[in-house]
Amino acid sequence: MNFADRDPALRPLLDRVLSADDRARVEPLLAELGELAAGELDRQAALADANPPQLVQYAPDGTRIDEIAFHPAHDRAAAIAYERFGLAAMSHRPGVHGWPSKVPHTVKYALSYLYVQSEFGMACPLSMTDSAARILRLFDPERYAAEIAALSSTDPELRATGAMFMTEKQGGTDVGLTETVATDQGGHWTLTGKKWFASNPGADVILTLARVPGQGEGTRGLGMFLVPRLRPDGTRNAIRIDRLKDKLGSKSIASGEVTLDEAYATPVGQLTDGFRQMAEMLNVSRLSNAMRATALMRRAVRESVDHTRVRHVFGKPLFEQPLMRATLLPMIIDTEAALHLVVEAAARLTEADAGDAAARELVRVLTPLAKHTLCKRARTVTGEAMEIRGGNGYIEDWVNPRLVRDAHLGSIWEGSSNVIALDVLRCMRRQAAHRTLVGTYGDRAETRERWELLRKKGDALLELPSEEQEMRIGRYADELTRAVMETLLYDQAAHEARTTGNGRALLVARTCTALLDDPDTPPRTALDHLAELAEGGHIPLETAEEPAAHARAAHA
Repeated sequence: MNFADRDPALRPLLDRVLSADDRARVEPLLAELGELAAGELDRQAALADANPPQLVQYAPDGTRIDEIAFHPAHDRAAAIAYERFGLAAMSHRPGVHGWPSKVPHTVKYALSYLYVQSEFGMACPLSMTDSAARILRLFDPERYAAEIAALSSTDPELRATGAMFMTEKQGGTDVGLTETVATDQGGHWTLTGKKWFASNPGADVILTLARVPGQGEGTRGLGMFLVPRLRPDGTRNAIRIDRLKDKLGSKSIASGEVTLDEAYATPVGQLTDGFRQMAEMLNVSRLSNAMRATALMRRAVRESVDHTRVRHVFGKPLFEQPLMRATLLPMIIDTEAALHLVVEAAARLTEADAGDAAARELVRVLTPLAKHTLCKRARTVTGEAMEIRGGNGYIEDWVNPRLVRDAHLGSIWEGSSNVIALDVLRCMRRQAAHRTLVGTYGDRAETRERWELLRKKGDALLELPSEEQEMRIGRYADELTRAVMETLLYDQAAHEARTTGNGRALLVARTCTALLDDPDTPPRTALDHLAELAEGGHIPLETAEEPAAHARAAHA
């Protein structure tokens, strides 16, 4: 099996969004990683999940060492990600896989999406390593040139991993309650405090926030610091790993509780900008969360399709039974729509990094929208896939329990769904982000009416008292997300109709519209062509037009 070959949407989408040169460069990587993800990586991921990291606090002679021992399966999965494919290096230097410039974010997220379909946990330190290099490159590139080089290296002898320690026991969402204190020692600083959720606590390069004396209260009093695993003289820094968390999922990687005991640290950029710098790191981590959710959905859908193809009940395969087809259809459509949204946000991030101010404003709202909606939907899709498999789906011999456990992480870390929805509201209040979305996606004929309604609804929302706005923003954020995905599906449909004459993408888009307007009545044409929707194939354009009548009737 090859996960890239079994994905009906990935290659056609990349055909549209990548230049011809980039598309040619990525193809052998898709083929190789797709095969690894379906084979060796999948086996290593299962082993790493069953054999989580162990904390070794003391050496045999009683010396405090605070090291983390990993199963060899973890190390092999890490080598595939960091070294063979350079997933943490792509955005920071030219030459990775022959790219003359930095690899576009679209390529990085497309490859990461294949990787995560087998190994979810590793994507967390990967994302933090990538994000740490990004922050240092944006805000203090000269001082930290060596750290950036190490974080973006694919050499097993040279590469470093990154982490961000932000959460403290008394303040998770409310970062302004951070109590860790920074003390100026002249040539460097020391940090003293406790971090409650520290993923990848054995990282080489840690970015964290600490309170700078005299700088004020709340978030304005926080500066960003780099805390290295080793001091400049090569001795172990004063980072004490108190214990590792026993997590529901993401078991292949370590998360711990950490005490900084006058730990050696150096400032990143202007200390007055600490929270803004961390917000930048957080935003790209949130996009990674949305990508991971999409990957889990794709794996869950593939497992469900394959199972229902071979499982016979009452004399015929489950896949051919009406209720099962109605169950699978929205899972298939939402998974494909999610991939389009992640790739769209990645493309806009590439434009923003190149200096496009409009793209930066757009990605600022696309990212929380994607995280809010896709991470929630992944919990439902993976749970549905477990139920579709039946009793075996509940047994750890199969991948479904791991998918369900991992899916719950995305809606929690880097901000729970309510926090993310409030971030969308903040974008609306500050820059009328809903109008930005209308201006960007509202011209397509098939979705223009929906966008006009959403514009009016957003304007009305902002006229409400503050408490009413906050109470209603969750549902409205989902509506915005789904309208973006619907529009992107029609963009893809137009491209495929023009370039290949295939109506499959159009049927996906029409079915998305139909289910948005009437989720309880799946269109007959889509159900009749479920195999092509699930696995790819040619659908005549005239056939793909039929769900439009269904959608118009439902809307009326």
